[in-house]
Amino acid sequence: MASRTVAARLMAASAVLGVVAGSIGGAVAARPGPEVVTAVSAAPLTAADPAVVEGAWPVVVTVPESVVPGSFLVADALGEEVPIFDRPDGAEIDRLANPTWEGLAVVFGVLDHRGEWMQVRVSTRPNGRTAWVRAVDVRMRRVPNWIKVELGLRRLTVFHRDEPLLTTEVAIGRSYTPTPTGSYFVDGRVLLDPLHPAYGAGQVSISAFSEQLRSFGGGVGQIALHGTMAPALLGQAISNGCVRMANDALVAVLDLAPTGTPVEVVP
Repeated sequence: MASRTVAARLMAASAVLGVVAGSIGGAVAARPGPEVVTAVSAAPLTAADPAVVEGAWPVVVTVPESVVPGSFLVADALGEEVPIFDRPDGAEIDRLANPTWEGLAVVFGVLDHRGEWMQVRVSTRPNGRTAWVRAVDVRMRRVPNWIKVELGLRRLTVFHRDEPLLTTEVAIGRSYTPTPTGSYFVDGRVLLDPLHPAYGAGQVSISAFSEQLRSFGGGVGQIALHGTMAPALLGQAISNGCVRMANDALVAVLDLAPTGTPVEVVP
């Protein structure tokens, strides 16, 4: 009988605490100083008896910080060529001309920094390519925001940490020329004036490449976020892989996303 009474007390107290915790809901301001908590019962508890808890006590709720950093490290290439390596002090695997064939400065998204070496994302095929560069061959800086493209929702959002700064409807690639998913970065920005028939107010190229088109429009099949002169098509899967948006949204993205800004393209 004694063991059943103890178990019943524990079960009842646990249930009451669960109700109390459930009523808290979100963050609760802590009261200064502890107060007395008294359990009151008119008679010895049985399994059918409810427990009564009276009093108040401090509750501290810890809200975790955002896992998204407030800035991202970027590396700008120095010199007319930049060698890239398979590992620190490893073999040279490529040498990138700076500027690119389009006249854009070479930039890298930094993944890791180990003394004299940095692991970086590289804007070349295949998609998601990484390599190592020497710190002496680049100049480092930081960018504050990041971009998320949600293909299924036809939506682009620019964030600072977890805070959305801009959200806009987009058009994406057709089923046979899809916009590739993955982790990329902005590697070029061009504001066009007057408006371009295909690209509208401008384009923000990213380090992604079409898996179906090795070349397009005189280029190498690189993916860009760009404006449009056909806003009625936004929300559709209609492009050759690029992400189209309204021209005013594109101009805002240009302001919020310097080169090196991370871009996440998700299904």
